Order: sequence, then structure tokens, then C-alpha cells
Amino acid sequence: MVRMLWLTILLLTAVPAVAEDVDLALVLVTDVSRSIDDSEFALEKQGYAAAFTSPAVIRAIKGGLLGTIAVAYVEFGGDGETQTVIDWTLIGDMTAAKAFADRLSAAPRSFHGRTAIGSGIDLAVQDLAESGLNATRRVIDVCGDGTNNAGREVTAARDDAVRAGITINGLAIINDHPISWTLAHVQPPGGLPHYYEENVTGGPGSFVLEVHDFRTFGDAMTRKLVTEIATR
Repeated sequence: MVRMLWLTILLLTAVPAVAEDVDLALVLVTDVSRSIDDSEFALEKQGYAAAFTSPAVIRAIKGGLLGTIAVAYVEFGGDGETQTVIDWTLIGDMTAAKAFADRLSAAPRSFHGRTAIGSGIDLAVQDLAESGLNATRRVIDVCGDGTNNAGREVTAARDDAVRAGITINGLAIINDHPISWTLAHVQPPGGLPHYYEENVTGGPGSFVLEVHDFRTFGDAMTRKLVTEIATR
């Protein structure tokens, strides 16, 4: 009797919840390494909140076949410093978007380490695999201000994600006034957008946007989300 009860429990826990159908499963992967100070981090968070509550983004969501997307929010610093700060959240209207934005705004910063972009991508891939979502498209949205300098090679993480059918887009935050010890990190040869194009982004329709001011982060993120959501 005990054995049968144990087998029943195992079977019940192994059965996934009913999958949710969404137009897009999107993981926001955000750099919180030490090259981004706390004031810049606050502007990032404000920008995310402004973007998700933008009428243009809500219209894009409602214009989808199903009219719903799912979003998760991940932060990364150095190797071993990754965290899913906000788990999968369904957004189909302004009310849900505002609730998500409020949670994101209130969440404390996770790390201040180096920059392990590959680790952030790996966690996003894991989150997508374990989401239980039936998504028409799966996208990872990497936002950062520098090159990968910790953890495994970002190109390996990128290639694994693309092979799994995931598109990775990028938002490169340009630091026009770096301090000496971060110069090579934030201004690599050819520029940070080129670095993202060559090493971070990939998959069908992938793209990179650049922003030169944290204060315009929200506008750039709004454009990015509309493009990602509206892509068919």
C-alpha cells in the first residue's frame, strides 16, 4: 500500500501543469555587473517598467494571434551569479503589464560581479525548457554594457540556444565615458553592437539595438519589445 501511494505521488508530480498557449515566451536577461552603477541600474528598471506599460507594447501584444505573451526576468553578474528574479508572467492587457512592471521595479539588485553573458543565456534556456508553455516563438533578450569576461564562452551558450530553436536579440548600452579599467570591456574593437552581433545574438530575425544613454533606455526597450512581439 505504501509503495502504491509513493508511485502515485511520483506520477502526479511528474505530470506537468496544463500548458499555456502564448504568442511569445520572452526571457529578459539583464546585465547587473559592476560596470553598471546603482543609478544606471535604477534607470534600467524604470526603462523596463515604462516599456511594458507603453500603449504601443500593449497594442502589439493584443495584435497577436492569441493576444498573450509570457515574460520572465533574469539578472546576471559573474560566473555562478545568475538568478531568475521574476518567473513566468502572462501579459495580455495593461493590468497584467502594470503588475509585472511593479514587481520588476520593486525587485532588489541581485549581483555586482563580472560579466558572464553566457551564464545568463544558459539560465534563460533552462527557464524556457521548464516553462510548460506552448509558445509560437521563444526569444531571449540580452541587455548589457560590456563583453563576456567570466563563465563559459558566450558563443557556445548562444549556439546551444539557437540549436534549440530560440532567437537571441540584444540591446547594447554604450558607455561613452568609461573609466580606464573598463575601456576594453565596454568599448571592444568594432564597438559593442558589433560584438553583440558576432558573439551574443542569433537565430531567425535576430537583431541588436544600441542606446547611448540610460535615460533613453525605456524608449529603446519599447521599440525592441514592439519588434519582438509583432514579429510573426
